[in-house]
Amino acid sequence: MDTTVEWAVVPSDIGPLLLAATDRGLVSVVFHADEAVREAAVGRLAGQLGAEPVERASGRLAEPIRQLDEYFAGGRHSFELPLDWTLTTGFNRQVLRELAEGVPFGAVVGYGDLAKRVGQPGAAQAVGAAMGANPLPVVVPCHRVVESDGGIGGFGGGLETKRILLALEGVLPQPLF
Repeated sequence: MDTTVEWAVVPSDIGPLLLAATDRGLVSVVFHADEAVREAAVGRLAGQLGAEPVERASGRLAEPIRQLDEYFAGGRHSFELPLDWTLTTGFNRQVLRELAEGVPFGAVVGYGDLAKRVGQPGAAQAVGAAMGANPLPVVVPCHRVVESDGGIGGFGGGLETKRILLALEGVLPQPLF
């Protein structure tokens, strides 16, 4: 098996994103990918995947980059990419797969509702932890998970990033700036 991990940093409406892919598919999306974040993320990927990541070698990232550009331009409402789920297991993987397949563009779901969907109705906090550990944010849309009382909830990329993504999808009014 090809264990090469390729990565690239691309601009987006929410700041630079580090994308990484294996031969299986997109494996990681990292927010706010300035130099320090990039170095830490690439080092973490090397340890987690047992391969030294290389910067954009074969074009494996061309399609994820194209689809993300379309998403931020408002022309794409779902991602059609192979995903490498290696960086998540068990309950977290189950929740993230349900999120990716069952919560479409422009919709939101509560933490508790998502827990019920995977057969664990008392696991709202565990769903929150799964969202925080999501290795594929934006593509696996953890920004669509909100509090049942209407609150926006937390977000690993920061609340302003979550607001921008939800506004892009028409869930919130456009941020004022």
